[in-house]
Amino acid sequence: MEVESGGVAALASCASMDSDLRVCFLGDSFVAGTGDPEHLGWAGRLTTRTHQAGRPLTAYNLGVRRQTSSEIRDRWWAECSARLPAGCDARLIVSFGVNDTTIEYGRQHVDTINSCTHLTEMLQGARATGWPVLVVGPPPVSDPAHNDRTLHLDEQLHAVASRLDVPYVSILASLTESSVWMGQVEAGDGAHPSGEGYAVLADLLWPAWTDWLATSAPT
Repeated sequence: MEVESGGVAALASCASMDSDLRVCFLGDSFVAGTGDPEHLGWAGRLTTRTHQAGRPLTAYNLGVRRQTSSEIRDRWWAECSARLPAGCDARLIVSFGVNDTTIEYGRQHVDTINSCTHLTEMLQGARATGWPVLVVGPPPVSDPAHNDRTLHLDEQLHAVASRLDVPYVSILASLTESSVWMGQVEAGDGAHPSGEGYAVLADLLWPAWTDWLATSAPT
């Protein structure tokens, strides 16, 4: 995978600041990379690409299939604090939403207000600990009605992150227009792509990822 020169420069600069970069990727099956036969997903591809650019890091994939923001909120602190000790460049990526907007037995798994509350609690907790956070919005699936609900949630989660001055990358619209992502989702289980789809998402996230790694911890 090729690495843009701008990304190389930014990551090389980061490398001089701290040699112990650790990132927790927290979320659901899309974070875990479900459907990818290479078992990389977008998180693994970002990590690999960053190493290739000369910036070593330790990555922890904390994605769990079928989990909603309620379950992620309940486990995030214990799992991340065990992996992000004092003295390292500790960072957190949070991504959820598709399971929150799933309809089962006539009800949405998690209503939008509660989803936003869960994100707020995690972002405030991370800030209090001094961990920079990057939020990645939920991706599209093969069901247009589901995507409409997810779009509404995406907008509200983005607003939460903006109020707290946390970077947010909305991916739903771009991936909906991606023939690779949508084609693989429709050919698969209706939700998850294969490796090429996750590569598209990693490419989409790369600029925000490199900018984020160049930022300092919140004060």
